[in-house]
Amino acid sequence: MQEKSTPQALQYDVLIVGSGLAGLSAALLLSEKYRVAILTKRAVREGSSGWAQGGIAAVWDKADSFAAHVDDTLIAGAGLCDMAATQFVVEQAPQAIAWLQALGVPFSTENNGDLHLTREGGHSARRIVHVTDATGAAVQATLIERVQKSPNISLFENHTLVDLITSDKVAGDTGTNRRCVGLYALDEVTDEVLTFSAPHTLLATGGAGKVYLYTTNPDTATGDGIAAAWRAGCRVQNMEFIQFHPTCLYHPHAKSFLISEAVRGEGGRLLLPDGTRFMLNHDARAELAPRDVVARAIDFEMKKGGFDCVYLDISHQSLAFIQEHFPNIYARCLELGIDISRQPIPVVPAAHYTCGGVLADLQGRTDLPGLYAIGEAACSGLHGANRLASNSLVECMVFARAASHDIEHRPSTHCLALPTWDDSRVTDADESVVISHNWDELRRFMWDYVGIVRTNKRLDRAAHRIALLEDEIQEFYANFHVTRDLLELRNLVQVADLIVQSARARHESRGLHFSRDYPEMLDQALPTTLTPTASTPRS
Repeated sequence: MQEKSTPQALQYDVLIVGSGLAGLSAALLLSEKYRVAILTKRAVREGSSGWAQGGIAAVWDKADSFAAHVDDTLIAGAGLCDMAATQFVVEQAPQAIAWLQALGVPFSTENNGDLHLTREGGHSARRIVHVTDATGAAVQATLIERVQKSPNISLFENHTLVDLITSDKVAGDTGTNRRCVGLYALDEVTDEVLTFSAPHTLLATGGAGKVYLYTTNPDTATGDGIAAAWRAGCRVQNMEFIQFHPTCLYHPHAKSFLISEAVRGEGGRLLLPDGTRFMLNHDARAELAPRDVVARAIDFEMKKGGFDCVYLDISHQSLAFIQEHFPNIYARCLELGIDISRQPIPVVPAAHYTCGGVLADLQGRTDLPGLYAIGEAACSGLHGANRLASNSLVECMVFARAASHDIEHRPSTHCLALPTWDDSRVTDADESVVISHNWDELRRFMWDYVGIVRTNKRLDRAAHRIALLEDEIQEFYANFHVTRDLLELRNLVQVADLIVQSARARHESRGLHFSRDYPEMLDQALPTTLTPTASTPRS
């Protein structure tokens, strides 16, 4: 793509890509001192954070302890969690909850006014702070209201990240002090690619669940930040660890509706179609085992019995209890003709969370100076080989604060005059069906070959198909005007390649990565780190 130099970039102190909990938290924290731009590719409310039902893990009860929360996280992470990152997040979690309380988030409380704490799989104590069964939506609504009132925050909805801009692409820069200086974003309203300039850019773009056919994620989860950071020269880590949530509602009219882990935490039982409980055959913790164990157990039973789904039964609890604790799940299921107070819920596993991502340190800094990554887009070391339930939202807030603090202590950097996007040599696509066909093909073979259970042969087949798709998409990208669908497909194929590369490199089964060819876990737990090479296509 040819570019021409003009000084028409939109200039800010900090650019934040993504409007979930990580991005909104960072924007609010930074807006006290800086002019901040938030770019989000759809409406501000459409990120993954708003879909989070369960809650936020934090040590709040006096009978609980940081050590216990750390231990639970390490156990779920199958030996691959970074100890410093784990302790950092766990110890900062109560402060994050207190911050949200101060902002006015209406957390569920006991009759005496104390926070109501629930328990989820993998936790040894009740430590999940929540807003009934719609925690993410409530937190996001509170933050959005604050963001929209801030005079120092500019919100750019319907703006899709195209690529990051690095200083070595700017005329006169030798590249010896290469850093991120801004980004290109497609404005879908004007169909124009805009240039944004800032000394600090923060990726809070979420994960890549849409790389799979079945997912609990919204349509926005296309790995944009991970792919853009990789193209800009950043390392990624642990991309093979894709968490499949065990209980996604199985119904033809329910797209990506999650049945919260808290349902199992409050006594929900997993059943075969004939009503038989099966989790004790797979793990002594039964329904309270970590998500990877439960998802594999369900996958095993479905394949063994040829079932379309299994069932999650909470009907032994009273109607009043269910309506108090799970009002949204109760209402949504009732809309579909399922009364969960009287009958079990049909469920299947679905891709849920990207545990790996852009390698970032405890301040959210990536390999590229000026570029930060936080939340699901990042690999902080907290989640290891499997994320412990409800550790995601608190990670967003803790690293939003850490990155903001680091930015505040960075010296001011002069903004360079950046090149604007030049699409004078491309044309409108004449066969957009190519994009939709490739998108469908990618998601189907990733589900079949790189899902809950993997083999070398399946991974080889996926790698072969990815290579063919990459060639097709790169040709399309080079010759036609960019669209959101094209940009998302380009990013999904890149992320799929990173997932497959990482899975092929891990010759063991650990956490969320289960291989029939390497069913045993090695004695030493090592992360999978991928480094861009000279031949990697750059931004």
